[in-house]
Amino acid sequence: MSHTKFTSKSWLACGSAAIALLAVQPAMAQDTGGETADADAKAESIVVIGSRRTDRSAADSASPVDIIGSEEIGSQPVANMLDAVKNIVPSFFVSQNTISDASTFVRSPSLRGLPADNILVMLNGKRYNRSALVQVYSGGDTALGFGSQGADISAIPAIAIGSLQILREGATAQYGSDAIGGVLNYGLRKDEGIELQARYGQFFDNGGDGKSYQVAGNFGTKIGDRGFINFSAEYNDDGQTSRGATRPVALQFAAAFPALAPQLPNFPGPVQIWGSSPSSGYKTVLNAGFDVTDSSELYLFANVARSKGNQSFNFRSPISATSPLVVDIGTGTPSTRSPGRNGSFAHPAFLTPCPTTVGITGCPVGGFVSQNLANTQQTFNFSTLYPAGFTPRFIGVNKEMFGTIGYKGEMDSGFRYDLSASLSKNTLTLSMTDSLNASFGPQSQTEFEFGTLSQKELNVNLDLSYPVEAGLASPITLSAGAEYRRETYGATEGDAQSYAAGPFARQDLYVQTSATTFVRDPVNPTVTFNPAASGYGGTSPASAGNFSQKNVALYVGAETDLSEALSIGLAGRYENYNTFGGTFVGKFNMLYKLTDWFSVRGTFGTGFHAPSPGQSNVEILTTNFVAGNAVQTGTYQVDNAISRYFGSKELTPEKSTNFGFGFVIKPASGLSLTMDAYSIKVKNRIGITQTFRVTAADIIALPQLSTVGIGGDVNYFTNGFDTNTSGLDVIGTYKTDVGSGKLNMTLAYNYNRSEVTDFDPQVISAAQRKDIANFAPRHRIILSGGLELGNFTINARQNYYSSWSVEADYPGQTFGAKFTSDLDISYTFMDNYTLTFGANNLFNTKPDRIAPSLSNPIFALTNSTADGQIYPRSGGPFGVNGGFWYGRIRVKY
Repeated sequence: MSHTKFTSKSWLACGSAAIALLAVQPAMAQDTGGETADADAKAESIVVIGSRRTDRSAADSASPVDIIGSEEIGSQPVANMLDAVKNIVPSFFVSQNTISDASTFVRSPSLRGLPADNILVMLNGKRYNRSALVQVYSGGDTALGFGSQGADISAIPAIAIGSLQILREGATAQYGSDAIGGVLNYGLRKDEGIELQARYGQFFDNGGDGKSYQVAGNFGTKIGDRGFINFSAEYNDDGQTSRGATRPVALQFAAAFPALAPQLPNFPGPVQIWGSSPSSGYKTVLNAGFDVTDSSELYLFANVARSKGNQSFNFRSPISATSPLVVDIGTGTPSTRSPGRNGSFAHPAFLTPCPTTVGITGCPVGGFVSQNLANTQQTFNFSTLYPAGFTPRFIGVNKEMFGTIGYKGEMDSGFRYDLSASLSKNTLTLSMTDSLNASFGPQSQTEFEFGTLSQKELNVNLDLSYPVEAGLASPITLSAGAEYRRETYGATEGDAQSYAAGPFARQDLYVQTSATTFVRDPVNPTVTFNPAASGYGGTSPASAGNFSQKNVALYVGAETDLSEALSIGLAGRYENYNTFGGTFVGKFNMLYKLTDWFSVRGTFGTGFHAPSPGQSNVEILTTNFVAGNAVQTGTYQVDNAISRYFGSKELTPEKSTNFGFGFVIKPASGLSLTMDAYSIKVKNRIGITQTFRVTAADIIALPQLSTVGIGGDVNYFTNGFDTNTSGLDVIGTYKTDVGSGKLNMTLAYNYNRSEVTDFDPQVISAAQRKDIANFAPRHRIILSGGLELGNFTINARQNYYSSWSVEADYPGQTFGAKFTSDLDISYTFMDNYTLTFGANNLFNTKPDRIAPSLSNPIFALTNSTADGQIYPRSGGPFGVNGGFWYGRIRVKY
């Protein structure tokens, strides 16, 4: 059991949050400095998701909807929208992902414990495209999103957002696949004026590492008296952080070979970096509209972004550590998990091919001499290339292009229509430096291009609604619509050496017993070197190509107030996919006002998530480290011969059932409270199988398995488990005048519990089942508020995270509950200028250190694990970087 210790710092932070805090939670958004709308207007903001009616506000919606204003999102001192939403929405979770292959470049979030592809993301009410990356990294970093392919909201600049509406219930009957866990709809700005921002910040540790620069601007203007155009742009440059130690084996190497120590990677720092990878990029958004008639509008919006990350991989040691220097401080005894040398250095040399001299016997063409009478077999060793070992640098370039054009309007009868088309493309180009392909020996490259992954989407939508008078308390809003969607997942071929097995992948060794006679080496009959680039595998020609999926959908709905007290809504949707056929889902919700200040609401619905072309066709070769040893792991297409060899089947949709019940309480002016309980059952969830170990017999039976190699692992996507997620959301807001100023406060709480209720043991392990239940804290509390006095605004937030664990990485350890505190102070001068100084994680809180265990011994030489970890690699719920201070200036006209 984990206990939380309330220190004086915790109480101080709680007290400051209770006195002067910013309302960063839904429906209580507080703008500062006379911004676009005050708290009253935002509390009554019109809801545009979860309903086809145009007269619903957050306070009287039958569905639980959070409305987060532009100020809350834009005030977060982070460049990534994932982190901004995580800071202010308690049911939203995303890991830091310190060394996580391509999952470091495209992090997979979770809402209510469900993966990214169970969350529908929209821009201005239109479906946002998926990322090109399918999450196949098997470490704990992707515990909740393993196997998913969701949207990458990091491409959206915060300064472009007018509001974020979060629908906290299943909505696939209204919006189609992926909306099992809820919907995030980003409404784009359309206001006039100019806004410029510049921010600088850095973390507290290591003399202030992770230096962060961000500049952003927004420009909006009218087009005559009938239209508008609004453009936003943002650039960021975030430096690297390091929160680990160097590997114990690297210290031993430095002691044994002091002349070579400066050639250790990152010398004199850790040979591999546990922390945030350096990244930079730009993001742009255009939003425009033009009134064709007094009651119709032609609209256009687009998002273009590019980012680049450069990630440290694991250190490849040229030596094995010896036990006197690797004592496990947990047991006080030499560890049995002494860090070994990398396989690239596992043999003293690449060996001489069998001679072709006439009269030689016993040494065939294709064989190698492991020892001869002259003992001159050594021809090459990777120590000449990397004398002190090497740490590959993994580089990802992510590009996003999204555009929507549409025409909408309303007739005098109340009939509304909206016809739109969206075209998008997301790409992830991967490469690596400071690496090698050992199987190519002296001909190995040190830099590799792995190819480009891509996700293209075309969406065409028609939405219609019409109010019908039926003698009820309000008209019946009838709605109907149709959608056509085409998704194409693609992968281009990488460098040949990035995926191929070279001539030294397998060496049969022979011993010379006389001048003309050789026999098979009785001690080491075969030497193998891993194929592909060390750390990752590029796309092979057999796996390259484009894979498409099409679907059409029809939906209908009806909403009305049966009486002044009772509102109901019904929706049904049918979708048909060319890959697996059709499915029908439905939804019912209601709101009943027991009194003017107390209402109850409930919802029931069914939903689905269709397998994406990426999940069906992804093929990636990576290197995972198991007990300190490098293991080639290949994830293959479900219809690939390798997957079929191990029993793969075609993917089918995930199916869900959603229940919700809640209260809306408004006991006094300025005070509101919502409580919503939920249950989400998902059947036939898509995951990645446990690994199948490749043997020599397997390679003989299926030669394609030589790409993975003997001792390598194979897995593939399949439907394999069911989950049940239940929880509670509580949102309380309070606003009042304090003297001549304003005080706004919010308390937001989320309880979430997920469990695997049925499973195929070949798909999901016991550790993964535990991680689904415990990776995200079950309890998350945000106490926040803001005090506005004249030109000064004081904002603070106190965060609480309950205990959590990640069994896949740290079996048996529970990481304790923690508080973190955020504070900023702003001063507005000359009406248009605002200067802000603040800190996130003010008291520099970090997760618990990794505890010594048999699976993760802590070495006395470095007080870290064998690979230099001190804190959990995923970063936990708030990351391992600790405190961050920043300054920001904003100019707005």
